[in-house]
Amino acid sequence: MTCDAIVIGGGVVGTSTAYHLVCEGAKTLLVDRRDAGRATDAGAGILSPATNTRDPDPWLRLAAFASEYYPQLVDNLQAEQDGETGFVTCGMILVAVSHDEVESFAFARQHIFNRRDQRGEPAEEDLYEISSDEARGCFPALGDVRGAIYYRDAARVDGRLLSAALHRAAEAKGLTVKHAGVEQLLIQDDSVTGVITDGETISADKVVIAGGAWSQTFGDQLGVHIPVEPQRGQIIHLGLADTDTSAWPIISAVRGHYMVPWPDGRVVVGATRETGSGFEARTTAAGVLEVLAEALRVAPGLAQAEVREIRVGLRPYTEDHLPVLGPVPNIRNIYLATGHGPTGLQLGPYSGKLIADLVLEKDLATDIDAYQITRFL
Repeated sequence: MTCDAIVIGGGVVGTSTAYHLVCEGAKTLLVDRRDAGRATDAGAGILSPATNTRDPDPWLRLAAFASEYYPQLVDNLQAEQDGETGFVTCGMILVAVSHDEVESFAFARQHIFNRRDQRGEPAEEDLYEISSDEARGCFPALGDVRGAIYYRDAARVDGRLLSAALHRAAEAKGLTVKHAGVEQLLIQDDSVTGVITDGETISADKVVIAGGAWSQTFGDQLGVHIPVEPQRGQIIHLGLADTDTSAWPIISAVRGHYMVPWPDGRVVVGATRETGSGFEARTTAAGVLEVLAEALRVAPGLAQAEVREIRVGLRPYTEDHLPVLGPVPNIRNIYLATGHGPTGLQLGPYSGKLIADLVLEKDLATDIDAYQITRFL
């Protein structure tokens, strides 16, 4: 078998890369081992770069482009295949709920509004402070609120639905999918020429490694350290019987946890950030306690909610909180698309488009120098 491109990894980044390749007519093979604990399947799907105070400026630049691209991608998918993505603009409230958070909230408020004023976006009518009563009116389960900032254009997406939609649309355009692992990259004269998967040799002009937290396993063969490690995240789906949560906004607490409402009476709360967890995609007593305790501290009205499901994802974590995007130095025809950490659903679809454009030797709409692996060398 011979392909124009092989994409290794079937999470949102790999599937998006494959989708954008076949949209341009490239004969593409997606090799997906379907590892348990893949981050895409567990992510909360929060899309709100304007309220982010954790990640560095290069992350924000990429996230701004990614957010702008989301509506276009979703419209394309709705026109190309039959199925939902879960994407909807729902708004977000950043809250402080205790006296010891007031100082942190003031810092976050200054950071968010200074950045808004410097960038000239979002508009003041889309990102502004609201009162405690207004915050509780939007999200009735909240307890005391010491400070609140509302962002109108924040959105959510269902990672499983989005990946499935990308998958269906790509297969309709000719994508070939193989559910197996890649045992070996084929390298000849400092150039990748294909892979061996499930004992079969498959030739390709270009190869993309989008294996999430498992991407690092190809480092030895490529002669480069791929600085991605698994970071476990535990996330709990709560159910509120006979409660209409469809109009509730996302809640982001100053301490870093969140609540994402969905129309079926479900509120997703999370998440732990367990660096050093290894590849153990399992719940822990400490992780569940952390998530529930923080959720009920911020929103005591969730105390009687049913625990519907606990999901665990292994995020591909980098120490500088930026993804790894671009070619591998000293070896031709192979590219990395990994390291998105807890923001894979925010950045991943657009990262896939950028890598597909790179593979196809098209001009990139966004400079990716800040995300290349050479920054670690």
